[in-house]
Amino acid sequence: MTAQALIHVPKKAKRGEVIEIRTMISHVMETGFRRSQSGEPIPRNIIANFACTYNGVEIFRAELFPAMTANPFLIFRTVAVESGTLAFKWTGDNGFAAEQSVKIEVG
Repeated sequence: MTAQALIHVPKKAKRGEVIEIRTMISHVMETGFRRSQSGEPIPRNIIANFACTYNGVEIFRAELFPAMTANPFLIFRTVAVESGTLAFKWTGDNGFAAEQSVKIEVG
């Protein structure tokens, strides 16, 4: 399954302004604690890490655990310092990786 990410970042901001960044990614999650109808454990399948960089500098990182929602929704803030790119990366079990980036114009 391909993950679909939704990202909300202002397209423009004033230099020094605190901006809010919202991200959500769709992902079929499994805690690893449940069992199938035949009694076999269902393997864990979660998004374990999230990171955001602003022009290559990490500004936010989160480690996620099985109790997290199936479609992690994260909100964080940063200061708009210069125009550039915000890059988002999610990684998880079974080789899961998703990346997306958005541009921001700072004036």
